[in-house]
Amino acid sequence: MADAKPKVTLIGTDLAKKDLEFVYEGQLPECEPCSVKKACNNLRPGRRYRIVEVRKAQHRCPVHLNGALSVEVVESVIPVLVSADMAIRNTRISYEYLCNREGCGNYDLCHPDGIIEGDKYVVEEVFGGAPEGCEKGRNLQRVNLKPL
Repeated sequence: MADAKPKVTLIGTDLAKKDLEFVYEGQLPECEPCSVKKACNNLRPGRRYRIVEVRKAQHRCPVHLNGALSVEVVESVIPVLVSADMAIRNTRISYEYLCNREGCGNYDLCHPDGIIEGDKYVVEEVFGGAPEGCEKGRNLQRVNLKPL
């Protein structure tokens, strides 16, 4: 599978570090009058991104104190738990949350930041069973999902 072409966006100068991962949350009201808001807000809300290159172009920003820098980003792979029958490398799946037990030791892997329920992903790598086991007795596997 070919790697996705990086997308150019803007991020706060203090955050603009190669390999930084973040979840894009969407446009803020303070962005509305900004002349470069389209370059800043060109990512998909709720998805996780990783900075692969920091560019030198700096811009004034009403949100970030020291302005914003141009960066190249790609969508990050996301470590997650899936049902064992879906944990097959290079398989396309639609992610659904397995349960909502917030006190469970696996909660963060079942509800990771950057996953959008119902979206399509590819199982990029399979690592094995859930680190904490499943309180509901499900056979879960830890995998990396890559967004489609």
